[in-house]
Amino acid sequence: MSRPAGPVTPAGAPLPPGTPLIEVRGLCVDYGLGPGAVHAVIDADLTLTSGSVLGLAGESGSGKSTLAYGITRLLRSPGVITGGQVLLHRPAPVDLLAATERELRDLRWSTIAVVMQSAMHALNPVISVGAQLTDVLRAHVRRMGAPGRRRRAGELLELVGIPADALARYPHQLSGGMRQRVMIAMALALDPAVVIMDEPTTALDVVTQREILTELTRLQRQFGFAVLFITHDLSLLVELADSIAVMYAGRLVERAEAAGLYRAPRHPYTLGLLRSFPPLHGERRELTGIPGSPPDLRTPPAGCAFHPRCGYAMDICRSQPPPAVGLGPAGRRTAACWLQDGTRQVPAELGVPEAGVPAGPPVVAPARPVPEATGSAS
Repeated sequence: MSRPAGPVTPAGAPLPPGTPLIEVRGLCVDYGLGPGAVHAVIDADLTLTSGSVLGLAGESGSGKSTLAYGITRLLRSPGVITGGQVLLHRPAPVDLLAATERELRDLRWSTIAVVMQSAMHALNPVISVGAQLTDVLRAHVRRMGAPGRRRRAGELLELVGIPADALARYPHQLSGGMRQRVMIAMALALDPAVVIMDEPTTALDVVTQREILTELTRLQRQFGFAVLFITHDLSLLVELADSIAVMYAGRLVERAEAAGLYRAPRHPYTLGLLRSFPPLHGERRELTGIPGSPPDLRTPPAGCAFHPRCGYAMDICRSQPPPAVGLGPAGRRTAACWLQDGTRQVPAELGVPEAGVPAGPPVVAPARPVPEATGSAS
């Protein structure tokens, strides 16, 4: 299979790297209606650019998957989008929240594809892998005949490191890693410009995780699609993503380039996530992590939602939610924290205002290099 590096315009010209593909502006998602509604996503702003990997990190229940399914209009009841815009540039902007079902059907898989969280549950256990891949092609490429669909399905499996003869197998006959590769192959079936991956390595052993991520990195570089990668593992995003957004209790609390966020986090929650993983090099140190648990969004705390768990909380944090503050040159970093409002002394471990990436040692161990995958596909 061959195509130009990067998603293409209708005229066939590759989009320049850094071109906005998806712009999320003020997205709000509730579960339920009326006074008892749970605010799962609150005023989310994100931009995913051509050829880039945007990581979305946070603990379970922070709203990451809800944000992704809100972007693609795949929310299940009682999920309701209550505000905002999701602009898809192709290259003319279209607001996905205002698009008709027919327009969405044309865009899904062909422009935006999704890799679900659990391949075991996302694949139909009573239908062969080949039939599930060809179903996607039958639904979206009607001009392609049965032999062409079968040939294309085999190409897709080989693209992700699985022999084409696995088309006749059923999901239970494949390992967890192979099932996840099938899901990635299905997402790439129509050469999308954007792939949303919702914790694609969850429940896989660390060796298989490494092989999947190596394969993903190779495919992303080969075809140039943009990735929104959702995970609770911030240390993984540091080595995989170009930029990272951190989410807590439905709000985006920090956004920055991956290297800058890694070396100088500006929000106490980001710092806590980074300190929750052991260093691979240097002296051993005690892991501090984050005390307590995320709040129940049915009864969120007043003020900053993180203040009950924050070691830097002030009186204002307990009464008023902090605004997002632009930090660094050209607005490349934001943080929603009262410590960053320009009137208070920022602790050294939370970065230096307007200083970019500091010269000192990183907060955690250096990012692990991605080794080449070895052995058979699993």
